[in-house]
Amino acid sequence: MIVGLLVLLGFQLLGEGLRLALHLPLPGPVVGMLLLAAVLAARSAGSPPQGADSGRLDRVAGLLLEHMGLLFVPAGVGLVAELPLLRQEWAPLLGGVLGSTLLGLVTTAAVLHHVSCRRPVAIAQAR
Repeated sequence: MIVGLLVLLGFQLLGEGLRLALHLPLPGPVVGMLLLAAVLAARSAGSPPQGADSGRLDRVAGLLLEHMGLLFVPAGVGLVAELPLLRQEWAPLLGGVLGSTLLGLVTTAAVLHHVSCRRPVAIAQAR
């Protein structure tokens, strides 16, 4: 599990380094996650994973997902600590939450519509 954790932390560090070096507008962990996803996708496209090496990252990811609730405790404490500010600025916060939710739903629907409209054509051409 230590190797899997080091892989995750290494990609996070690499992402942070690239963000600082290239002045990217994305957070370093997001850049690292995109790099990790690209490496895993390229690796799985070449050949199926073999041996114990493929399970190391799976075990660490599973452990982190099992304990995801603990990762939200600091955010909950921060919300309680900033309750007076939240009461004062509730309208812009609510607008931001609702707006971003709507934007996410519309984007997801548009992508799904675009992908689902193209799929029957590809299946028909394969026959």
